[in-house]
Amino acid sequence: MKITAFVSLAAAVLAFVEASPMKIHPGHPVALTRNPNYKPNAKAQIAKLNRRYPQLQILAGSTGSVPLTDVSPDLEYYGSVNIGTPAQVFKLDFDTGSSDIWFPSSTCTTSACKSHTRFNSAKSSTYQKDGRSWSISYGDGSSASGILGSDMVSVGGISVRQTIGLATTESSQFGSSPEDGLFGLGFDTIESVSGVKTFLDNAIAAGALAQPVISVFLPSERLFNGQGGEYLFGGIDKSKYTGSLTYVPVSQEGYWQIAIDDAGYNGQSLGQSSQGIVDTGTTLIIVGDDAAQAIHENISGATNDPNNGWLVPCSLSSSTDTLSFTLAGTAFNVAVADLAYQDLGDGSGNCVSGVQGGQDGLWILGDVFIKNNYCVFSQTSSPSIGIAPLAV
Repeated sequence: MKITAFVSLAAAVLAFVEASPMKIHPGHPVALTRNPNYKPNAKAQIAKLNRRYPQLQILAGSTGSVPLTDVSPDLEYYGSVNIGTPAQVFKLDFDTGSSDIWFPSSTCTTSACKSHTRFNSAKSSTYQKDGRSWSISYGDGSSASGILGSDMVSVGGISVRQTIGLATTESSQFGSSPEDGLFGLGFDTIESVSGVKTFLDNAIAAGALAQPVISVFLPSERLFNGQGGEYLFGGIDKSKYTGSLTYVPVSQEGYWQIAIDDAGYNGQSLGQSSQGIVDTGTTLIIVGDDAAQAIHENISGATNDPNNGWLVPCSLSSSTDTLSFTLAGTAFNVAVADLAYQDLGDGSGNCVSGVQGGQDGLWILGDVFIKNNYCVFSQTSSPSIGIAPLAV
């Protein structure tokens, strides 16, 4: 973990002007009493100043880097998270499209749970019972349920006390997953249990982060052989992108929702726009049906198969064409080569497309978008996503 601690204050200039004499009236003294229980906490004080005076940009705290494993073929990315004292290590899928942090409890005996690391609360000296029931479900039909608890959660050395979901049942879909659970990075408004704060909420409140951001670099197999991926908590790695970050305002808190002003192909507008979310937990780009049609009309041999969705020739992997999405006035490219996502394996030479339809009204810019663009999820008083092309 890289430690940073610094204070950046704007200089103040005091101008003294000639004034008329002032009458001074005697005051009334007020006795001060020392608080014997007071303990200094510089990080908490600076966090309080940051909330009260955001224009001053007073920074203190740390950055924490979490290396990622790319599950082929860029299906998902997970990293290690330490839970409890002493630490029990879990492989979690970091997901900006949900907010719960959860993994299986040692009391879970389903086959899906038993195929993963399970958390034993009795072996953690910092574990605290909560007792509330908890459940979550996802768009693919998978689900988990159990109880809530509280313990120390550490990512890249950034540690805070956090409410966690302990699964006592998991659906069968999780049985083959390489990760043990999920680490939600959405806003607290979509926590499964109302009132639970997210890890980012708690880290910001504790003054644990140098900046209230999580920066994401997802390396594709095509460009980086899937190596070097990182979630950087509290900082921004300028070596990972080119040019400057464009900050796209969050239009609604819950998911990281933004306005997508246009989609284009090789620089030509397709006349398609929508609200959308940037979601690290979704593999592909999912758009509305009309937008999917407009995009694939530019790709020779693309077909919409009733069983497999949009298909493209696997030979597209050598294409130099670009698909783009315009956000806050800037067009961000996605290599069309990444649309040849996965070979069907039936000898047809067709691949599942990295862009699919069926998501009218709220598009999803998933990993196919993020592995072409560095993304900084910034949870200031006016949340935004900073985006820039990856340095290749």
